Amino acid sequence: MWFRRAALFLLLPVVSPVLAGVKEVWYNITYVQDANPDGLSARRVIGVNGTWPPPPISINSTDSLVVHATNSIDQPSTLHHHGMFFNSMSWMDGALAVSQCGIPPGQTFTYEVPINTSGQWGTYWYHAHSLGQYVDGLRAPLVLHPPKEAYSYDEEFTVILGDWYHQEHQVLLSEFLSIANPGGAEPVPDSGLIYFAQNASYLPPIPGTNPASVTSAVGFNENATLPFVPGKTYRLRVINTSAFSAFFFWIEGHDMTIIEADGTDVQKSPIDLLSVTVAQRYSLLVTARNDTSFNWVIHANMDTDMFDTVPDTLNPNITASITYNSSAPLATPGTVDEYHDVDDIALVPLEVIAQPLVTKTIELEVTFDTMDDGTNRAMFNLITYNPPSVPAVVSALTLGSNATTAEPYGPLSFVIDQSDVVDIVIKNGDAGKHPFHLHGHKPMLVGRAENYTSDDPTMNPPLVEGQANPMRRDTVQVPSMNSVTLRITPDNPGVWMLHCHIEWHLQAGLAIQLVESPLTMQQRNSVPQYLYDQCQDLGKPISGNAAGHASVTDLSGLVLGPYPQVLGWHPKGIGAMAGCVLTAVIGMATVIWYSLGGHISEEEMEHEVREHLAAKERRGRFFGLLARK
Repeated sequence: MWFRRAALFLLLPVVSPVLAGVKEVWYNITYVQDANPDGLSARRVIGVNGTWPPPPISINSTDSLVVHATNSIDQPSTLHHHGMFFNSMSWMDGALAVSQCGIPPGQTFTYEVPINTSGQWGTYWYHAHSLGQYVDGLRAPLVLHPPKEAYSYDEEFTVILGDWYHQEHQVLLSEFLSIANPGGAEPVPDSGLIYFAQNASYLPPIPGTNPASVTSAVGFNENATLPFVPGKTYRLRVINTSAFSAFFFWIEGHDMTIIEADGTDVQKSPIDLLSVTVAQRYSLLVTARNDTSFNWVIHANMDTDMFDTVPDTLNPNITASITYNSSAPLATPGTVDEYHDVDDIALVPLEVIAQPLVTKTIELEVTFDTMDDGTNRAMFNLITYNPPSVPAVVSALTLGSNATTAEPYGPLSFVIDQSDVVDIVIKNGDAGKHPFHLHGHKPMLVGRAENYTSDDPTMNPPLVEGQANPMRRDTVQVPSMNSVTLRITPDNPGVWMLHCHIEWHLQAGLAIQLVESPLTMQQRNSVPQYLYDQCQDLGKPISGNAAGHASVTDLSGLVLGPYPQVLGWHPKGIGAMAGCVLTAVIGMATVIWYSLGGHISEEEMEHEVREHLAAKERRGRFFGLLARK
């Protein structure tokens, strides 16, 4: 993969004037009041240019994308173009506290997305990567069209899936990361959404329906339909934009064939049911039926196994439709006997890239636990991630030769070099499924285990070297007690996050920083000055280690922890237990003494009571004097 990108760079001066163009957009990030896409509850959302949903983007892979993002909300914001490589430009990646400090309210950041130099095409999306703002609606499709598609079809649609909350993210997050929620139960969505786009526009509602006014230009759920013409073949690009929920997707009366996953064209893979977890994308070929006597139901059912509880008010099974004839009835929907996941490691990329030999391995074990502050947090290797005070990209560019050591970037930072071939082994020790996304790369899936603790090779098979063409994707689901091995070639200098794409888990600390070839980063530094200016406007340091110090080891002032509770006996506990035991022994001795005839007179009892009251009065006067000082 690295040699292919190098070849693209060499060719750019020759081909750019002929092939490349620039798509430039101006996005004003704004609040939008009274959005009500599910028809159940109006709420404030975050949109673009005063509308919601934000506009979909459709662009040729030979073009570059320039997004002028102005922040008109009351908190710092960013935009992340999910899955884009940003070759040697990780400061354009949009990850808050990793690639930038955030766009201050009232200011603008220009994101340069060099699609024409990345060798990428397929189905992607863009979203906020700051303070849970994509939970509040800042998310939309991004489709890249190559000069020639791998498969022929007559028409295409983008299918956007997402969970939906009626409360704002910050309210839900404060309840989630609370001592009142020591078990770590995630906020369960209030509903789900399905809606469609084509050619950079959303499809309108079915005629004759009456959706809520603010979002009335877009068809959602039962008000949404795809117009099919008999005999035509359609490409459906399915994107899961959820904060939490995975979906199972299928279409009544129609066959589906996978042809793409996360921007990787693959050999045709027929499937009856598509499982798509948070942030994943698939393209399906669907051939229309030859008759128009019925219209057909499109299903998107939430994976409720991920939820701690399923509220009675939640309908987890959302539907839209395919329309052949507006006057025809809807065919009676059927049921699915059993849900199942896509075996993505079995998908075969059309572009053959052999597995390189590994030279370095990073092992990451996922756990959740109640911490010493009473909250439930996520951890890799028993450490919870906290964002640095200085964006890690800025640290890499300002630390000089010290940038090649991991310590200055803070815990859960790993430095890799372009001479490495790296395996990242993610072991899910948690009870739930997790979708992990790696920025700046599309790793190979070179191994999976159903139980990474097992000695049984059928459950935990050894890694196979020399694979001719492993599957490649940027977001991978890892079920409970499973593991996955991701292999990357460090051909993209920058700082890149790897994190769980369930927003609640990212906020709870399930992330790492991959610092890639920092000395090469320094040589290719072209960070715009306004990135530093915006950091300063937000009161952030603009040089040094994660805490803003010109030091490898001094991280004073950096937020760390909380930490797992340490089980066992502590001095206070030992003292308390000793007191309890002593009291119990005295009590038992008193009972035995009485049973053997021991007693005190009434005069002696009255004297003890008076002595007790006098001592209590003396203590009260003493503490009263202390209180008056």
